[in-house]
Amino acid sequence: MTSDALADRATDAAPASDERSRAAEALRAACDHLIGLRSPQGWWKGELQTNVTMDAEDLLLRHFLGILTERDAADAARWIRSEQRHDGTWANFHGGPADLSTTVEAYTALRLAGDPADAPHMLAAARFVRESGGIEATRVFTRIWLALFGQWPWEDLPVLPPEMVFLPSWFPFNLYDWACWARQTIAPLTIVTAYRPVRPLPFDLPELRTGRPPRPGPRGGWDGVFQALDRVLHRYERRPVQALRRSAVRRVADWIVARQEADGSWGGIQPPWVYSVIALHLSGYHLGHPVMRKAIDGLDRFTIRDGRGRRLEACQSPVWDTALAMNALLDAGLPAGDPVLAEAAGWLLAEEVRGPGDWAVRRPGLPPGGWAFEFDNDVYPDVDDTAEVILALRRVRHPDARPAIDRGLRWMSGMASRDGGFAAFDADNTRTLCTKLPFCDFGAVIDPPSADVTAHVVEALAAEVPDSAVLRRAVVWLLRAQEADGSWFGRWGANHVYGTGAVVPALVAAGVRTGHSSVRRAVAWLERHQNDDGGWGEDLRSYRDPAWIGRGASTASQTAWALLALLAAGEDSPAVTDGVRWLVERQRPDGTWDEPQFTGTGFPGDFYINYHLYRLVFPISALGRYLDGDSP
Repeated sequence: MTSDALADRATDAAPASDERSRAAEALRAACDHLIGLRSPQGWWKGELQTNVTMDAEDLLLRHFLGILTERDAADAARWIRSEQRHDGTWANFHGGPADLSTTVEAYTALRLAGDPADAPHMLAAARFVRESGGIEATRVFTRIWLALFGQWPWEDLPVLPPEMVFLPSWFPFNLYDWACWARQTIAPLTIVTAYRPVRPLPFDLPELRTGRPPRPGPRGGWDGVFQALDRVLHRYERRPVQALRRSAVRRVADWIVARQEADGSWGGIQPPWVYSVIALHLSGYHLGHPVMRKAIDGLDRFTIRDGRGRRLEACQSPVWDTALAMNALLDAGLPAGDPVLAEAAGWLLAEEVRGPGDWAVRRPGLPPGGWAFEFDNDVYPDVDDTAEVILALRRVRHPDARPAIDRGLRWMSGMASRDGGFAAFDADNTRTLCTKLPFCDFGAVIDPPSADVTAHVVEALAAEVPDSAVLRRAVVWLLRAQEADGSWFGRWGANHVYGTGAVVPALVAAGVRTGHSSVRRAVAWLERHQNDDGGWGEDLRSYRDPAWIGRGASTASQTAWALLALLAAGEDSPAVTDGVRWLVERQRPDGTWDEPQFTGTGFPGDFYINYHLYRLVFPISALGRYLDGDSP
């Protein structure tokens, strides 16, 4: 199924050059594949692949609740085993280093599913765990899971009391100091750690212990202050003020219930979902309660079953994927009035968020609008999705699009932080004190402005309100955020290739000249980091090790990001030709590309994502703009 306009692209390009003709044929095949992936309702959703902690924690959750079935355990175990490497370990991304905490959680889940400790694959995993410091060296969240089953003492875990729910929004450590994903995780964990439940496993895990005490935390400075604060909280935890504790637990439980989404989730993501279920269960919500029933049933929608077993998506991205797919097809030349685009636009319009959410704590006078990432996430629309949806809707012909675009522009503009930049979910979520707490040893827990989100906003504002003061301040923010080497850091994609691929087209769209020094430095950085095979790639280790910045195996999505920047900068160079050739030569017969690498980012340095549509939508945009000779 391909529009005549797309089919004509190959014919029109043929006289120009063999290179362009081959690119046009690749584009047509890719568009065919993408259009074939549409749902009957007109939206797109690729799998959002993460690591096996999702599946391990799902088994542990079900065991804790007493609802784990033999089939679920066996199917999840089959998937977890399939992701184990030859050395017995599990990683957080394809080709990444072994991760201790992930390996401990996977091992525990396999023991729960019946794998014997003396099986070769289990012996190899246990050996790695001990050599890496054992359970004692795992992250706090892993030790919380183990504490639920008596495999770690609650007394040796950091404390966050539920009484923090009473802190006003201006006071340090209030719930709104955390990013939206973190506050929805922290809130239920305050209940869990207050109850300190233990529901034993049918086995113990001595084979994962070293017998050594946990590594001591940093001493001195702020770290020492927060270690001392944790000791004070531990003393309070032994004898809390009972009336205050009961009131706090009720308040947190009410806070959690008020934020449950229509699909049963919290925030549409796994961590707050599972901890909220445990917290409410401990607070007296029985499994048949409508809130609990909806939460547990909703997990099935996030579950994939196939020949490799059963696995859980950490999140789902239909709004994001649909907006990216629409923009890609428009870049490829699909007419604005094509039924494929009209149907997708209608679906996106029905997904507009029209009610208030936690973002209003920092922006109380801002009218609602915008779009979220997931199917059912009305509490947390996000700036990135809103920008991408606006870019798509403004390019299609739909009679109801204009009012929604205007509401989205108003909400998105109002979410600017004081420094002019834009974060994903909140404005001015930049207070770093909470990051010092011993509890927060995993993942990003605040949501400061980032270059990639700000770039998408700039692109949308430049197309709709080019004289906006908000736009001018955002452009200045981007120019100041450029790294010394000429790149931009990528918060939500890997990494400097993603950031640079987003910022350069945005700056040019906003009127920054292609000869501007910032653009030229970015072009030079991309050209320096092109692989010998003509593509681009950046390993996720670049978030922790600067030696990996701009380095990694070439991938379709990252090659496309680099090309989008170079094309926006007006480049007609061997770098562009070689990048296009890389895409054309590595396209699969069915029109898409293989990409086992993870090129999406959840928490820099800790949690990564393989968006299965990235390998398709971004190459379509790059090839389409290459054949047009210009970006839209």
